[in-house]
Amino acid sequence: MIVSGGLITLNAYKLLNNFGPIGFFERHGGSLFGYKITGIIISLIGLLVMTNLIYGFLAWLLGPLLKYQ
Repeated sequence: MIVSGGLITLNAYKLLNNFGPIGFFERHGGSLFGYKITGIIISLIGLLVMTNLIYGFLAWLLGPLLKYQ
């Protein structure tokens, strides 16, 4: 996941040329930015999975929602 996220980030311009713009990202900052931020997020998730910190991160992220159940 880290390598694929890095490749998406580095080759964002090629992806934009091959797949075209994404409407959501065009309204909120541009498709090139969208491809790059997607690659960074995939890399960070891969790093969390590799270091086995994904469960703590999800507990922190979803903690306020799960507290009221």
